[in-house]
Amino acid sequence: MKKSLLALALMGAFSGAALAQSSVTVYGVVDMGVQRDDNGLSTNGTKYSLDSGNQSGSRLGFKGTEDLGNGLKANFVLEMGILADTGASDQKGLGFGRQAYVGLAGDFGAVNFGRQKSLTYVASESIDPFGVGLAGNMNRLFSTVTRVDNAAIYSTPNMSGFSAAALYSFGEQAGNNSALSIGSLSGTYSAGPVFASIVYEKAKDAQSPAVTIANTGEKTLIGGSYDFGMAKAHAAYELLKGGQSGTTVALTKKNVWMIGATVPVGAGAILADYTRITDTVTSNANATQFALGYTYNLSKRTNLYTSYSQTKNDTQSAYNAGGKGLTDKLFNAGIRHAF
Repeated sequence: MKKSLLALALMGAFSGAALAQSSVTVYGVVDMGVQRDDNGLSTNGTKYSLDSGNQSGSRLGFKGTEDLGNGLKANFVLEMGILADTGASDQKGLGFGRQAYVGLAGDFGAVNFGRQKSLTYVASESIDPFGVGLAGNMNRLFSTVTRVDNAAIYSTPNMSGFSAAALYSFGEQAGNNSALSIGSLSGTYSAGPVFASIVYEKAKDAQSPAVTIANTGEKTLIGGSYDFGMAKAHAAYELLKGGQSGTTVALTKKNVWMIGATVPVGAGAILADYTRITDTVTSNANATQFALGYTYNLSKRTNLYTSYSQTKNDTQSAYNAGGKGLTDKLFNAGIRHAF
């Protein structure tokens, strides 16, 4: 009997030690707000709605690490998007549409495999004063692939504020291994009040319907921010060279830039940005966006928000609007809770 008790105690001790080497965290965001979108049409152009994910996409996620010894760790993330207004899955119904990857990390950096954020999106999250959310989301005019399937990403360790990353997304086309593939490189500096990043991305086979027109061809993004204490300044520039369905990649060339600011005010912050896109191929196809927002922290995990943006289109452009030459006006107000 004593031997049995001793054996059980030893098994419990070893089990506890094994469990101490790994951990799993459940996390998420629930974001809900009222939104008014006027896409510029004189009839049936204004929509009022109760929408999920105005500031941050509502989500439920699981992430974990396992210590493999000698500084090596295994890690994974499974993150599903949720339309909290209806309870349905976001990202067109994908089970874990936000992220789904597994990888290794150590002194060499980290390498992950699966559905992941693109390098341009990772940079945009830090550059944009609106955090690529709310009505001022700079990606309403910038062209950013949010997530990439079948992706392998290598990230270097932080070296005195400098880091780099490389992404390759497999096109998975039989007989042509480069077809529909995406390659990307980034370099980042983040230390003290300074954040700066440059990203280059190239998508193959711009004419394919499997890749949307806005995200094809070549893309170079340069941007950053500087925190002065009383306010943070933001700026970004993007050069787009892309194609349209049935044509060559060289047909489209656009310049996009943004300037913005974040001004802390008590427990909240005022957000503002001005964004402009210029089409160098098509005449009168430019657009500008001005946005203003405010967030107020009720606690470390819960905040209120409101924002407004206005997108003005030239006669041959229709960004965010219901037709060419129209002006889109977007307003929202809501609450976000993270857990």
